[in-house]
Amino acid sequence: MKYLHTFFLFVCVCFSSLNLSLAQQSYPNRTIVIVVPYAAGGYYDSIARAVAPRLSETLGQPVIVENKAGASGIIGTDYVAKSASNGYTIMVGGIGPHSINPSLFSKLPYDPVKDFSPIILAATSPNILVVPSNSPHKTLADLLGMANSKPGTLNYGSAGAGTSAHLAAEMFGSAAKVKINHIPYKGSGPAVLAILAGETDMLFGTATDVFQHIKAGKLRALAVTSADRIPAFPETPSLGEAGIQNAVAAGWYGFFAPAGTSTEIVTVLNTSINKILQIPAIKSQLSVQGTAEIIGGSPEFLARFLQSEIIKWGEVVKKSGAKAD
Repeated sequence: MKYLHTFFLFVCVCFSSLNLSLAQQSYPNRTIVIVVPYAAGGYYDSIARAVAPRLSETLGQPVIVENKAGASGIIGTDYVAKSASNGYTIMVGGIGPHSINPSLFSKLPYDPVKDFSPIILAATSPNILVVPSNSPHKTLADLLGMANSKPGTLNYGSAGAGTSAHLAAEMFGSAAKVKINHIPYKGSGPAVLAILAGETDMLFGTATDVFQHIKAGKLRALAVTSADRIPAFPETPSLGEAGIQNAVAAGWYGFFAPAGTSTEIVTVLNTSINKILQIPAIKSQLSVQGTAEIIGGSPEFLARFLQSEIIKWGEVVKKSGAKAD
C-alpha cells in the first residue's frame, strides 16, 4: 500500500510537470496586450514599455502596450477585470487603482482582489518631500519647527484628492502631529508648477515628477517617505530615520491578469518577468537613477502585499476624509 501511495504521488508530479510543460508550449500563441490605466509618460507606462519587448523575446510572440487612461485609473483597470482570463490581456496596476481607489470611491466597477490574478510586484518608489529652492526651510527639522510654532500656516500641493501626494502628506501630518493645509491641483504637472512658482510651501512628489527639478537646484529635497534613504539622494534623510515611522509609504507597481487566469499561465508570466527585471539594463532603467527599487518575487507575495496596502490606505483615506465622488 505504501508503495502504491508513493507511485500515485509520482504520477501526480509527472502529470503536473507535463501540464506546466504543455501550458508553456501552447501559451502564448498570439499577441499579448499590457494595459496601462494611465496616460503615456508616467512610471506605470515606463514599466510596461521596458518589459514588453523583452517579454516578446522571451515568449516568442508580440507584446504591445495599450494606454487606457481616465477616471483615476478606473477605466483601464475595469477593462482588464472584464477581459478574458486567458493571459492575453494583462496590466500594470498599483497603488492608485488597486489600493487607494477602493476606499476613495464609494463604488468601483471592479474589485481589486476578487477580479484579478496577481502576477508580480515589479517596483516600489517613495514620495519625496520637496520645498522651493528659496524656501527658508533648509531641513525637515526647520519645516517641523514652523509647522509646530504656527499651526495651519504651511500648505502643500497635490495632484488632487486621494492621490499619493495628497495621502502621503496626510500621513505625514498625522504622524508628525502637525496641521498643514491641502491645495489640490488638477494633475501632478500643475502641482509641480505651483511649487516651482512658490505658490505652495511643500509637495510630496513622485520621483518622476520632481527628480530633475531637484537635480537642477529648483527644488530642495527634505525627506523621502521610506524607512531608509534611497540611492538617488543619499544625503536626504528618510521619514523613518527622522522618527516619523507612521508616514512611511511608497508607490508600488505590479502586473495583474484577470481573475481565473490559470496557475500555469501566471507561472509563465511571473517567471519571465522576474528574469526581465533582473537584467542590468532594465534594473538601471526602472530604478530611475536610484529613486525606485526593483522587487520581483512570487504571485503570492504580491497578493499579500496588496491586501496590506488596501488596509493601510483605507485607514489613511478614512482619516483624511478624502472622497473622489
